[in-house]
Amino acid sequence: MLFFVGSFRLAAQQAVSTQDTSRLFIVKTSDFTITGDGRATAWNKTDWVTLPVQEVSGEPPLTRIKALYSDKGLYFLFDCVDQKLSTTYDKDFQPLFRQDAIEVFLWPDTSQVMYFEYELSPLNYEWPLLMVHLNGRSGGWAPMHYEGEKKVQHATAIEGGARKSMATVTRWQGEFFIPYRVLHPLMGKPPQAGTQWRGNFYRLDYDQGYTTWTWKKTGPSFHTYQKFGTLVFR
Repeated sequence: MLFFVGSFRLAAQQAVSTQDTSRLFIVKTSDFTITGDGRATAWNKTDWVTLPVQEVSGEPPLTRIKALYSDKGLYFLFDCVDQKLSTTYDKDFQPLFRQDAIEVFLWPDTSQVMYFEYELSPLNYEWPLLMVHLNGRSGGWAPMHYEGEKKVQHATAIEGGARKSMATVTRWQGEFFIPYRVLHPLMGKPPQAGTQWRGNFYRLDYDQGYTTWTWKKTGPSFHTYQKFGTLVFR
């Protein structure tokens, strides 16, 4: 998923439609502590959004998300019904998408085809990336000086089993805070009421083959950015 070559020759301004009806409204919150299980009362400000299945192998379990924003960054919460933690990665900055993982794609400035991708595994390992599409080719880079207030805060919570590779479980949750600092220079000013970005949300599960969920269906790749939905800040 990281590196691929495609026919993405459509200019970014052509890919964005002002008539896009694929919208997710994100409400504002005060900052709060990430715990992995969404226990913060701030999450009561918004409703769950169920992700539809994109590719299926076996019986797909429930996947749903929530999103909030503050003056400092964006909060995301995934709730994933599951049977097994099908992942063996034990470090950050590994190709987490090849095993169980959740992903957020954020595209603040659609005048350029560059966006931020964040992957998190149920074992709480992460992979932040800057994705760039130029002249029909695509590539990804990890952020520089990724520390302090620039680093994503993340945590996971497991139900029905242990947080370990291949454990039998009933569900897992992933919660993370993406600071605006890590999105520079992709974005200018922080979003405010009325600001619109493009983006998407994904989950991958390998318990019964390969099953994926996506907020707005793409294809043939998750990186078909022309099909991203619209994030509307309130």
